[in-house]
Amino acid sequence: MEELLSGVGFELVQLEWGGHPKRPVLRVRIERSALDRPVSLGDCTAVSREIETRLDGGDLVPDSYVLEVSSPGLERPLTRGRDFRRFRGRRVVLFGEEPLWEGSRRLEGELLGYAAHPEESVIRMRLPQGDEVEIRRAALASARLVHEWPS
Repeated sequence: MEELLSGVGFELVQLEWGGHPKRPVLRVRIERSALDRPVSLGDCTAVSREIETRLDGGDLVPDSYVLEVSSPGLERPLTRGRDFRRFRGRRVVLFGEEPLWEGSRRLEGELLGYAAHPEESVIRMRLPQGDEVEIRRAALASARLVHEWPS
């Protein structure tokens, strides 16, 4: 999928397989490689056609499936190390598979950085009360940006 998207000027943000066995759904979230403008409806349509052509020509998916191609949205998921580096300084929310800090499975705050080490990657963030914490990436269920609406 990454190779296919790269060939048409996009990057994969998230790939999910869901739905029901009788009606499987493949969800693909994309962003422009150049990051020069948001993903448009026309972009999603063009990428969808590219993906369908590739999938329908092989045996990667069942004969009947639903393909959903979309932009990552305002509250974009953070799925890769580069996402955590790119959005440093932005407000994020982390959800844990286990408690992340002081018994909480949900943390919201300012993303301060990301460090990938061979043994363990960590996310640094500043919580609203000012505490700076490091969270093990392996402990995350998911992470996303928090859109801050202008007042």
